[in-house]
Amino acid sequence: MREKQRKLLLGILFDCIGMLSFSVPFLGEFSDVVWAPLSGFLMTRMYKGSLGRFSGLISFVEEFFPFSDFIPTFTLTWIYNYLIKKNV
Repeated sequence: MREKQRKLLLGILFDCIGMLSFSVPFLGEFSDVVWAPLSGFLMTRMYKGSLGRFSGLISFVEEFFPFSDFIPTFTLTWIYNYLIKKNV
């Protein structure tokens, strides 16, 4: 599988993991304390350079703050990187 497709599938998976906290109201928000730094780290590993650092920070903040988990940060980063910037 090419890197582009692998990153898309992983991004969708990671976004789904981030949205799992919605399945258990209030209790699920506490799981974000663990997932927020992990999602930021994973983002910086998937996308190198300034894009990875900026997206990692956004991912961390989005997961850390309650009720903002609905934003698919990994998928949006993939769209930006491969469709808007057109990196191959």
